[in-house]
Amino acid sequence: MHMQLLHNNRVVIFDRTDFGPSNLSLPDGHCRSDPNELVLKIDCTAHSILYDVASNTFRPLTIQTDTFCSSGAVLPDGRLVQTGGYNDGDHVIRTFSPCSRGDCDWTELPENLTIRRWYASNQILPDGRIIIVGGRRAFSYEFFPANESRPGNFYLRFLKETRDPKEENNLYPFLHLLPDGNLFIFANTRSILFDYKGNRVLKEFPSIPGGDKRNYPSTGSSVLLPLRLTGSDETHSPDAEILVCGGASPGAFRKASHGIYVAASRSCGRIKVTDNEPQWVMEDMPMPRVMPDMLLLPTGDVIIINGAGNGTAGWESAINPVLHPVLYLTNEPDPTQRFVLLNPTTIPRMYHSAAALLADGCILVGGSNPHVYYNFSSDVLYPTELSLESFAPPYSAPAYSHLRPSILSVERSLSYGQMFSLTFVLPLYQPEYGVSVTIVTPSFSTHSFAMSQRLVVLNVIDVDQLSVFGYSAVVSAPTSDKIAPPGYYMLFVVHVGIPSHGVWVKIQ
Repeated sequence: MHMQLLHNNRVVIFDRTDFGPSNLSLPDGHCRSDPNELVLKIDCTAHSILYDVASNTFRPLTIQTDTFCSSGAVLPDGRLVQTGGYNDGDHVIRTFSPCSRGDCDWTELPENLTIRRWYASNQILPDGRIIIVGGRRAFSYEFFPANESRPGNFYLRFLKETRDPKEENNLYPFLHLLPDGNLFIFANTRSILFDYKGNRVLKEFPSIPGGDKRNYPSTGSSVLLPLRLTGSDETHSPDAEILVCGGASPGAFRKASHGIYVAASRSCGRIKVTDNEPQWVMEDMPMPRVMPDMLLLPTGDVIIINGAGNGTAGWESAINPVLHPVLYLTNEPDPTQRFVLLNPTTIPRMYHSAAALLADGCILVGGSNPHVYYNFSSDVLYPTELSLESFAPPYSAPAYSHLRPSILSVERSLSYGQMFSLTFVLPLYQPEYGVSVTIVTPSFSTHSFAMSQRLVVLNVIDVDQLSVFGYSAVVSAPTSDKIAPPGYYMLFVVHVGIPSHGVWVKIQ
């Protein structure tokens, strides 16, 4: 399952094409013909949908070639670029453009990736291009659009060094663009600071302690914690911290193939990569978790959702679904108080589930299929799950409505370093706590990693009261494209930990 929220509040959701027929027919008797397809050469069912959040409706979309375990990112103009997959789709580049009509669909581009990209990761860059890193037996990276002066793919030895024999544990590497413009890359247990322009490893960070593996199939997750531009010197490059949680112990994937499901990792590691001598600080989640989705909330906290307590990612490779989401309080000074257990779901969300932050601050959760093909039988422990759920974090409770800002107006197109104003209403403003303004990227979510995920806390210069409940704020936009790459963001006003609904702005 792959998910991407678009700036018109519709979500592109897609799976793979070689599972056999889905439960949703393509419209108007349309069928997909692919002589290279492994299961159905002619398939009249959909493997992708466009979900309309506001109306809670969807329509089928047509994918031509296999998108199994692929990657993606959104360009500055709002187009989703999806890269790679499996079989005849492993070199393919596809796009999906948001539209107000009901006829937009997937487009396969005439140009291809230079090599097979299957289980790769993508990251949007300051210049608006996308870097595509790794994949199964793909120890390299490339760009879209390709650099005309330096086309092709570029070898990265780190990806080969982090591959475990028979288990890999370095697929879907965690990528985070840092405020200095370089790339943080994490694979297996190791991480580097990488200059992708010069193809140079600038620094290797200490290995995450404990020995647990963190990348597919021993799947954990990772976020770049909020970048804060607040304070008197907003031009100063902000500190950057990485959080990595969950995963599995060495050998867990092979043991799972023999029906032995060892307990997942319960540890998280947090490292401030902008320190002179960065070191991991370890913490423990309330329970072990493999295949967790980690998403930044508008408040700057992190939701940890989905996954299993035993085993790894892969077919029939995990048991003991973890039904309780966990809230990680990023700025809580006491490490023993940072994790908050939240209300559980009743639906296991394991391998091939996904999650995405929506503009209303809720989390869209969907999918789960630990089987080689679709299996809806009650005879299996965890049947294929096609439903969607919305998880409302604690701040969504009606009890907080008097503290919830509502944005009335904001400039929708922002330039770097620009001062802009926004107006909002707030029934009960507590001025001693002020307000914060955050912007959040719509990330591409698959296999427990939200690619290009980013939250920036903007500098609020002034807040004035306009009426009994009306206020205006003067805010500074991000100072550079290294801090906030160009494109669409959800903008939130947050008061005492309660966010408004997000409003889309474009930074360029």
